[in-house]
Amino acid sequence: MNSSRVDTRILMSRLTRLGEVGRDERGVLARLACSDADRQGRDLLLKWARESGFETRCDAIGNLFIVYNPSGSDESPILIGSHIDSVINAGMYDGCYGVLAGLGVLETIKAEGVAINRPLALVAFTNEEGVRFTPSLFGARVFTGVLSLEAAYATADRDGVTVGEELLRIGYVGTDSFPTPAAYVELHIEQGPVLEADKRDIGVVTGVNGAFSIRVSFDGVANHAGTTPMRLRRDAGQGAARFMRFVDELARAHTPELVATVGTFSLEPGAINVIPSRAVMTVDCRSSKSELLRMAREAMAAELAAISEETALGTHMAVLGTSEPVDFAPDLIDCVEETAVDLGYSHLRLPSGAGHDAQMMAAVCPATMIFVPSLGGISHNPLEHSSEEELAKGAAVLLGVVEELVTR
Repeated sequence: MNSSRVDTRILMSRLTRLGEVGRDERGVLARLACSDADRQGRDLLLKWARESGFETRCDAIGNLFIVYNPSGSDESPILIGSHIDSVINAGMYDGCYGVLAGLGVLETIKAEGVAINRPLALVAFTNEEGVRFTPSLFGARVFTGVLSLEAAYATADRDGVTVGEELLRIGYVGTDSFPTPAAYVELHIEQGPVLEADKRDIGVVTGVNGAFSIRVSFDGVANHAGTTPMRLRRDAGQGAARFMRFVDELARAHTPELVATVGTFSLEPGAINVIPSRAVMTVDCRSSKSELLRMAREAMAAELAAISEETALGTHMAVLGTSEPVDFAPDLIDCVEETAVDLGYSHLRLPSGAGHDAQMMAAVCPATMIFVPSLGGISHNPLEHSSEEELAKGAAVLLGVVEELVTR
């Protein structure tokens, strides 16, 4: 297989063009779901697809489908894709690379006259990021039945504007349907440092890590910082500091299979000369192993109880969210790996630490992902970057996998 079959020049041009949609006068990119910028990005994607002669569809939650079915086959389709919405102050590769490389794959298969035995389609899912409307993976949740259309339409942003209202406003409440696919394959930048550090061309993704997030609070007594002896203090900040150290040590004791992050931290009343009466933090914990997540959650609860008993602080832990690890289909994992080998690309099997639409799709059909390296492991950041050569290799692997699946 020739790694240059997908036109990389067109891919890079489209990435750059789409990367300008939603960019303000300061150069900040923010293409949030159901915004005017999202509408402009959708319009541009569908323009490219129609210029290439593909059928386009939009379902009721705004998921876009670009379909190639030259024989009119009624077999279950092969679906590839990702998303084009972004975070605030985003890079231009996250999600968009998978969609635009996928369009390039459809164009290559059509141009070369590859005989396909079932339909091939590309999807751009609505609101993968979950920045404006939560939860994330929104369109994929509706497509797979995890989130009802009614609940999705009623979901509001911080200004009280609903998804249903905004999809209608931007003109993307569709009436089309799309069948459950025979398989789903998603190409994506890694958004992490592993492939670059290990000098590998392709990440063969085995699944998506599970996670839990918690909010932990500590309640003590505010008092004068100069007149209260250390032995007589009920310092919420010190209790929180101990717990923060515990979280870090717990994750390091089980590295690399467990990661944990204290992402937010606040003290009250927040004065330089007042002992904190309250501390609040959030913890995000992830692993590919359910038993490790369960152990970590239980260990954190036990440590919190010990802190309360030993310091006379009030403590509370609220679970904000949980998700179980998702394993991808072994035969699709093997197909990605074999394609990388055939193309002469170095590769590494690894789980995804970030959430992706593929984890939702795995509940309704065989699914997998392909990663390419991210410079410095950076994503959700304007510095997000993968080289043209790396992007071309990922597109070549996607093309090879798709050819295998549609000609079986």
